[in-house]
Amino acid sequence: MKILSINAGSSSLKFQMYEMPEEEVLISGRFERIGLDKSFYTVKINGEKVEKFVDLKDHSVCVEYLIKELLENKVINSLDEIKGVGHRLVHGGDKYSESVVINDKVIKTVEELSDLAPLHNPANLMGVRAFMEKIPSAIQVGCFDTAFHQTMKADRYLYPVPYEWYTKYGVRKYGFHGMSHRYVSERLSELVDKDYSNVIVCHIGNGGSISLVRDGKCVDTSMGFTPNAGIIMGSRSGDIDYSVIPYIAKKTGMTLDEIDNALNKKSGMLGTSGISSDFRDIDEAIAKKDERAIMAHYLFVNSIVNYIAKYYVELNGRIDALAFTAGVGENAPHVRRMVIDRLQCLGFKIDREKNDEIRFGKEGIISSVDSKIPVYVIPTDEEVMIARDTYKFIKK
Repeated sequence: MKILSINAGSSSLKFQMYEMPEEEVLISGRFERIGLDKSFYTVKINGEKVEKFVDLKDHSVCVEYLIKELLENKVINSLDEIKGVGHRLVHGGDKYSESVVINDKVIKTVEELSDLAPLHNPANLMGVRAFMEKIPSAIQVGCFDTAFHQTMKADRYLYPVPYEWYTKYGVRKYGFHGMSHRYVSERLSELVDKDYSNVIVCHIGNGGSISLVRDGKCVDTSMGFTPNAGIIMGSRSGDIDYSVIPYIAKKTGMTLDEIDNALNKKSGMLGTSGISSDFRDIDEAIAKKDERAIMAHYLFVNSIVNYIAKYYVELNGRIDALAFTAGVGENAPHVRRMVIDRLQCLGFKIDREKNDEIRFGKEGIISSVDSKIPVYVIPTDEEVMIARDTYKFIKK
């Protein structure tokens, strides 16, 4: 059975087609600069990657090119072979705690939740509508970034603000990166060979979040009402004292929108280092002993350590495993080493040789044999989670 996993943004669209239930990737690719000049797309099939420059005026045109590639590469002989299309939808609020078949009611609800994710939900729906139009025979499934975290209890997701802000306006912690946290926590349970396990997942990339998962259910997570909460990120501030906002507004005359933009796009590693939001650029600057880059790196590590330590305490020390995932978590051994070294008092110990070896898509354990708690690197796979959820609806 052939299923497409789709992640549509305002100017990009990523896809992977799977043969299910084998989970074999048949073709993958990405459309870039949709609606902009110099648009193009890349396709990877049979280990070969091809780049093509074409005019991508909207998502519907992208789907047309995608279908053309599927047919010309003989991945399918007809559109009827595509039984399902699974879509990453960023924000389902507290309306959806699991993936759902997309219908008019779901689309309307996702539209209504766009105030909570103004950059993401409308863009996600562009992809949904394009595939509904071009592949009407396929079941369309929505997979929400927020769904996995809906198992949090009120004492974890409520903020100590006027209660009507929650009841009237939906102000609460939602959490994000849910598909990744779910994938990695499930994989951790397999690795520690326990049906019921207590694990901490560190999804660390340009955006980052940390979650506490007990018995396969999210207990708490670092991101909050928006993805700007929690640990320091590439260009997002993470947790700050909210009084900074009115203070800066008075000092500079900046509007709330301008400050919000600064906290999302000009802060984090970029704002602190003054160099880049890309961690590779920060590492190059650190090698040249740039003081701000070094300070940014310490702030970043501190924020990760703080959340791991917090969740360790919440588990009363009964933790079965810790995992690193996503771009930095999977590929930056020095970051993992610094974090684990700071947590030695809790029984974490790293095997430096293993840690240096496991990167670039490798999965494995990086803790030493005398570590109280095993530490893993697990490459995340949000796309396969989307495919799995979509397959479940089709095989019913």
